[in-house]
Amino acid sequence: LCVLPGALKLTLTAEPGATINIRNNNQVKGCKVCTGSGNAQRCMRLNVLSGLTQHGWIQFLFSACTTKSCSSHIVQTDFSSIDALRFNRTFTWNLVAAAPKAFQIDFTNTGLKQINPSEKCPDRHTYTLQAFQSTGNVAVGKYCRSGTISTALILKSGSFSVDVPAEQKLQNDKFDVTVGEKIKSLARISLTLPKGTSSSELLSPDYPESFPDDDIMEWYFRVPDKHRVDVQFLNLTQPDCVKKEVAVEYHQKGRVTSVLGLNDTQPLQKQGDFLLTLRNCEMERAPADSPGLTFTLKVSASSPASTGLYLISTWWSIYKTEGLSLNISTLTPTPDCVMKINSVKKDNITVTSSADLSFEDCFPDNMEVTATQLIDCSSGKCPDPVSLLVPLLPFCLPAPLSRVTWILRPGRHGTVKLISPTGPLKQSLPGQLCDDSVTIDVAEENGAPIGTFCRDGAIQTVHIHTNVSVTLWSSMNAKAPRSAVLNASFENEITERYIFTVFPKRDTPELVATPAWPAGMKASSTVSWIVSVPPKMEAQLIFTKLSQPKCSNSHTNIRVQRMGSPEEDYSRREDEMAKSELTVSESFYLNMSNCLPERGNFSVITKISLVVAALLVIFVMVLVKKKLNHEVSVYNPNGINFLPGYNGPPKTHEDDDAHVYTSIDDTLVYTHLFKKGADIGIYGETYQPFTGHTDSQKPLLSSQKGPPLPNKSPSQVQTLMDQSEDEQSSNLGPRLEPEGGN
Repeated sequence: LCVLPGALKLTLTAEPGATINIRNNNQVKGCKVCTGSGNAQRCMRLNVLSGLTQHGWIQFLFSACTTKSCSSHIVQTDFSSIDALRFNRTFTWNLVAAAPKAFQIDFTNTGLKQINPSEKCPDRHTYTLQAFQSTGNVAVGKYCRSGTISTALILKSGSFSVDVPAEQKLQNDKFDVTVGEKIKSLARISLTLPKGTSSSELLSPDYPESFPDDDIMEWYFRVPDKHRVDVQFLNLTQPDCVKKEVAVEYHQKGRVTSVLGLNDTQPLQKQGDFLLTLRNCEMERAPADSPGLTFTLKVSASSPASTGLYLISTWWSIYKTEGLSLNISTLTPTPDCVMKINSVKKDNITVTSSADLSFEDCFPDNMEVTATQLIDCSSGKCPDPVSLLVPLLPFCLPAPLSRVTWILRPGRHGTVKLISPTGPLKQSLPGQLCDDSVTIDVAEENGAPIGTFCRDGAIQTVHIHTNVSVTLWSSMNAKAPRSAVLNASFENEITERYIFTVFPKRDTPELVATPAWPAGMKASSTVSWIVSVPPKMEAQLIFTKLSQPKCSNSHTNIRVQRMGSPEEDYSRREDEMAKSELTVSESFYLNMSNCLPERGNFSVITKISLVVAALLVIFVMVLVKKKLNHEVSVYNPNGINFLPGYNGPPKTHEDDDAHVYTSIDDTLVYTHLFKKGADIGIYGETYQPFTGHTDSQKPLLSSQKGPPLPNKSPSQVQTLMDQSEDEQSSNLGPRLEPEGGN
C-alpha cells in the first residue's frame, strides 16, 4: 500500500519477480511517499514521484530467463489499480541468457516497425529494446506494432519495455521468449518481407547518437520466392576511424560473402534470404562534436509481374488515338523475364494496334514503357490547337509509363507554336534547374536538341520553324498530368528558326539560352527572344557563359533592338569585343545568329532582370538642357533695348528664327548616317518642307527683368557635349575593325 498524503491512496501489488519503481520526473519538492499504515507506516522524502497528477511515471520491472534452456513468455497485462492509470507507466522485462548465447523474443503474431525516437505510435504503445554491454547500455531501437520485424536476438542480457501514457490501459499481449542461437553481434533483428512491393526503414543502434564503437550489428531478411531486394544507406554520417574500417557484409547460403563500404552501391539481392552485417571501426572520439556513425537503412522489395495473358485489344478499341504506338522493353536484359506479343517471344515489344501480351517474371523496376504519337499536319487537316495529352494506358502493363513523345510535322514552310496551358515555362539551366518530377524536352525531329523546360517560368510561347519532337519525362512515382502538357498549333513560316516570347517577372531573374546549350547553336541558324518590359521598368541583360567559334563563313551576331526603334541598341560579332551587361528601357528584340563554324561553337546564357527605370537620371538631364537655354538682353545703340524673354529683335525673312533650335534632334545631327542608310535601303527619306514663320515682326518693349547670367565660359558648354559623346561611345564598348561583311 502506497499512501500519498493529502491526495489519494494508491494500491500496487507486485507479481512474483517484479519490482515497482516510482519516479519524480519533475523533481517536485516536498513530495513524500509513505508505505504501510498505523504504527507500521513509514514516510520518506524521495525524488520518485512527479507530484500527485497524471504527469508522474511508474515503472514496473520484471525478470525472465536466466538458464540455458529457458522458455517463457512476456505477458502484457495491466494489473495496476484505477488510480495508477493517472500516471505514465513503463513495463520493463529484464532478460538474461547464459553466455555466450542470446535470448530471443518472438513478435511473429503482431510484428514490429522501427521508428525514430522522437516519433509516437498510433496506438500509444511504444516498445524499446536494449542490449546490456560491459561498456554500457545500447538502445537497439524504438518500435510500434504492425511491421515486418518478426524476431529479435540480444546477446547475453538486455531488456524489453513498453511505455504507456496516462489514462491509457495496457493492451493484453504475449511474446514468446527463448534462449536463441549463438551470435557475435550486440543484436540481430530479423524481418519477414511480405509478397509484392514493400519498403522498410531501420535505424542504426543508439540513433540519433553514434553506432557503438568497434561493434557489430546484424539484420536478417526473409525474402519471398522470386523477389529481389534493394538496400540503401541514407542520411549517412561516417566516423573518423583509428583502426579498421566501417564495412557492410552480405551473407547467403552457398554464395561468397560480399564486403563493401557504406558509400558503395549496394548489390541487388536476388537469391532469397540474406544476412546483412555491419561492422563499425574503432573511432576517433577526441573531438566532442565528432559525428560518429549514424544512418537509415532502407530495404525495398519488389516482385515480378504476375504470369498471365494481357489482352489490350479492348483497351485499344476504346482509347484508340491516331498515330499512337507503345514500346515495352527491359532496362537490363535478364533471362528470367519473358515477354510475348501474340504468343511470339520478343526482347522488345512495339504495339501499334490490338494485340495479346504476356509477361513472366518481369520486375517493374527493370521495365520501361514509352509512348509515341505522330501528329502530321502536312495535309492541313489537323485541329488547331492540338492538345498534347498523356495517353491512359491499361493497368495490366508491367510498369508505369515513363516517357511520352509527340512528333509534330507542320508541313513544308510551316511553323510549330507551343504554349503551356498551365502557365509560362522556364528553361532548365545552371542556376535555374528544374526540380519538378515532370520535365519537357523540346528538339527537332532529327534529334537536334532545343532545350529542356518545366513549369513556373517566364516563357509564354515557343515558335519553331521545322518538325518538332516534344518529350515528357516523369519519375516512377510522379503522377501523369491530367491536363494537356502543351498546346501545339501550326502557323505560317517565320523568318527565324526559333522565336521565344518572354514576360519576365519583376522579382525573379529569368535565364534563357541559345538552342542546344551548351553544345552550341546549329550552324547558320537564328533565334530571337521577344521580351516584354512593363512601363516604368528597365531590363538588365547579362551575357554569361559566352562561347564564340572561329567562323569559316559569315559571322555570329548578338543584336538588341527596342520595339519600334529603327536603330539597334547593341550589335556585336564574334570578332568584336562584346559587353557583358546591357540595360534596355523598353520592350525589345534579342536576336542571335550563328555562322558556319570552322571550329568551336556559339552558345550563350542571357540573364534578364527587371529593375525600376532610372527616372532621376532623366530628370537631371532635362534640367541641364534647360539651363543651357539662357536668356540674354541686347543693347542697341539706335535707342531700342530688347529684354530677354519671348520677345526679340526685329526679324526679316533672312533673320527669321524658324531655323534656330534650342536643341537639335539626333536625326539631324546624324544626317550623314541616314544618307548612308538610305543608300543601302535601311532608312527612308527624312527631308521635310520648310514651314517656319516668314513675316517680320517689330520688337516689343518690355519692362521684365531677366535672371542674371551664370559665370561660365563658353568652353564649358563644349566640354559637356564632348563628355556626352564619349559616354555614349563607351556604353557600347570598344568595337574592333570588322573583317568582311555581315
